[in-house]
Amino acid sequence: MADKTQKPSSAKKGNPTKKRRVRKVETVRERNSKAATKAGKSTLFGKLRSKISAFFSNLVRIGKKEIYLPLPDNKFGRFLNKRRSLMPRYFIESWQELKLVTWPNRKQTWQLTFAVFMFAFIFGALITVADYGLDKIFRAVLVE
Repeated sequence: MADKTQKPSSAKKGNPTKKRRVRKVETVRERNSKAATKAGKSTLFGKLRSKISAFFSNLVRIGKKEIYLPLPDNKFGRFLNKRRSLMPRYFIESWQELKLVTWPNRKQTWQLTFAVFMFAFIFGALITVADYGLDKIFRAVLVE
């Protein structure tokens, strides 16, 4: 009878036939998004984003409509007698540009915020040192 505590030969170290199993750890965000898609629900942020997007797309649709004002035939009337958009072109183009923006994630936001504070601190320290040095030089020149 064979010893039951013996491991099979493929489990020995150095045996190239057995592949190592790599286990991927899911993040909380991935679990939540997977659960939301399974349940057919979207996340709160997704719902809010879709409502805001729908609101602005309706505004753009309304803003793209053109109106025609029949006015008298004079200089003022000929200027306004053309088809005009309800929403200025600037707002329509701005909204199109905003849709192209890639926003930073949370980690990048913290890194960039830290970089801004470090820059402000270092720049403030340099200004302080320069101010102190120039103050000493001017006092030495003016007092003597």
